[in-house]
Amino acid sequence: MLRTPAVAGKFYPDDPRKLSQQISNLLDAESASAKIACRACLVPHAGYVYSGHIAASVFKRIALPKRIIVLGVRHFPYGAEAAIVSEGAWRTPLGDVPIDFDLAAKISQACPLLEEDPVAHQSEHSLEVQLPFLQHLDPGFTFVPIALGTIQFEALVSIGESLGKILAAEPDLLLLTTSDFNHYQDDAITRRKDHLAIERILHFDPRGLFDVCRQKEISMCGLGPAVAMLTALNHIGSKHAELVKYATSADVSGDTSAVVGYAGLLFR
Repeated sequence: MLRTPAVAGKFYPDDPRKLSQQISNLLDAESASAKIACRACLVPHAGYVYSGHIAASVFKRIALPKRIIVLGVRHFPYGAEAAIVSEGAWRTPLGDVPIDFDLAAKISQACPLLEEDPVAHQSEHSLEVQLPFLQHLDPGFTFVPIALGTIQFEALVSIGESLGKILAAEPDLLLLTTSDFNHYQDDAITRRKDHLAIERILHFDPRGLFDVCRQKEISMCGLGPAVAMLTALNHIGSKHAELVKYATSADVSGDTSAVVGYAGLLFR
């Protein structure tokens, strides 16, 4: 199966040269530092003009491995609510990225809640927008796409524990998780809400993150993936979390009346 781009020309340029140039500009604008080995990261998935600088700040720090699990959101009500795709490739303007069939089989065996379902991924942008960054920085990798919709906390924990077992057995993997934070409130409210969620993430607290998002009405679209990621990291005993960069769409647009929050984090 070849998945063709759903948001090329919308969230990022569909011309390969313009796309590479935009990614280069975003990376060049971020401070240089030594690359580090990470077990997981959390990056946004809006259009590059709004959140690409946050993604760039994270990806520039990571010594990228050759196998990556991309854990994203199912924004649209199509297909399974916990969906994996185990074979084929995903196309971007920079070329095709093969799915790691062997790794996908291990994940599916460890986590029966995941359903084989390309429909859930067909129009989903949260995973797609990560691939050009990875292709630009370190081509030749394989990946496994997983999209999570609205799922009960217990199911998210089960998925996270299964992914934790995979990470424990496969230390050369990166769990790339994607989420935007609070949506469409004013800048001050969004920043206050987002840092309540970020605090729980930095403390590796999946239950606390889930609860504070519900109690404080923080519209973090990747809450499910983040809960699963934190559960997986707790399973392997990760202790170091770092907030690399935070911003809102107002930092680009200048409009503070209705913004989206973006955060980039690393985990070791």
